[in-house]
Amino acid sequence: MGLAGVRFFFTCDPSNVRHIFTSNFHNYPKGEEYAEIFDVLGHGIFNADGESWRSQRAKSQLLMASPRFRSFSARCARDKVDKSLLPFLAHVADATGARCDLHDVILRMTFDITCNLVFGVDPGCLRIDLPVVPVARAMDDVLETIFLRYVFPPACWRLMYRYELGPEKKMVVARRTIDLFAADTIAKRRSHHNVYNQSSSDDDMLSSFICSNDDDDVTDDFLRDTAVNLLFAGRDTTGATLSWFFHLVCKNPRVEHKILDELAPTAATKKPQQDTLVSFDVSELSSLVYLHAALCECLRLYPPLPFPNKVAIAGDVLPSGHKFKASEKILVPSYSMGRMEGVWGKDCMEFRPERWLTDDGKLRHEPSYKFFAFNAGPRTCLGKDVAFTQMKAVAAAVLWNFAVEAVPGHVVEPKLSVMLHMKNGLAVTVKRRKVACVHAT
Repeated sequence: MGLAGVRFFFTCDPSNVRHIFTSNFHNYPKGEEYAEIFDVLGHGIFNADGESWRSQRAKSQLLMASPRFRSFSARCARDKVDKSLLPFLAHVADATGARCDLHDVILRMTFDITCNLVFGVDPGCLRIDLPVVPVARAMDDVLETIFLRYVFPPACWRLMYRYELGPEKKMVVARRTIDLFAADTIAKRRSHHNVYNQSSSDDDMLSSFICSNDDDDVTDDFLRDTAVNLLFAGRDTTGATLSWFFHLVCKNPRVEHKILDELAPTAATKKPQQDTLVSFDVSELSSLVYLHAALCECLRLYPPLPFPNKVAIAGDVLPSGHKFKASEKILVPSYSMGRMEGVWGKDCMEFRPERWLTDDGKLRHEPSYKFFAFNAGPRTCLGKDVAFTQMKAVAAAVLWNFAVEAVPGHVVEPKLSVMLHMKNGLAVTVKRRKVACVHAT
């Protein structure tokens, strides 16, 4: 039981997770209280249950599975790496001190990519001058406040929200900022399509929904909720994972060397000019098995959503033997689950990508109810493949072109948030890596 007086049943048992999220899925929705806590997401897919959820998921799945959108997604990631991330890190590397907060840099990058995918616009967060972007800051304030809603009694935070007091004042201001950004962008996209009728040339998700045949469903409220849901999902999950990935790689040079060895044959075919920065195509990323394994290992240790929860509609008995009554709540601490010896073995606290590889060097499959980073069952993340493509593109390009080292004495720890961000950021030094010296290191 938390300070809010709400009872939660915690479970890290994979058999229980499978039962709740797959076998008896329909008995465990997110529930009305979840939707109220995450009210900033409106009636979007992450809050929705039942028929509303099924309809939204079907639309999103159809769009995200299309070759056209996947190609657009890969192109957005490649362009952002080539034109923003690598030039920014090169600027840092050539500057006196050569330090930056890589967590902030990565979140700026994933925000730009996600805005492009969802809205068809690039807000330019990752310019050299690192501009203040109000909507990105508002998203951070939202995540912090939502976490506190799990701690404060519901009546307390509802009252604070109504009268704009305490931490809920930040939520009110942040929501206005997000709503204004979404409304302005939606209006511009609608105007663009009405004037130019470019339904066949725009690949972003907002344009696809606007141009869909279900005109009655595509209201501004629907577009706002859908876009905001996807904006949070795209920026925060991928951004957090990449930040923890670079943190882990900095601490494990053995893993870094193996990733560079894997990249070397592909990079050798590019024959770059002196001082030219190298990036990798989607077709080249698919063969990077060890890099994929390293990202999975990072997700095991640092899942971006550390404690998903459900509520029981009817009484039930879990495989572990625990009994449930209707309306009781279940929380799965996926952060803890990834570090349990009973689930992952005695080396569960080690960053060891090899656990994801078979003896013949192929990727090892782990069931989603054990590897819970992308949820499990019918609500498994639709953007899993898109996320891996983005993360590989960023990780490969950064590691091949730059030597990234943690600043001595800088404390890296999780932030109190519903997303697993870094409390103090990730302070690193960045140096250009000489390709000829890659294997020598």
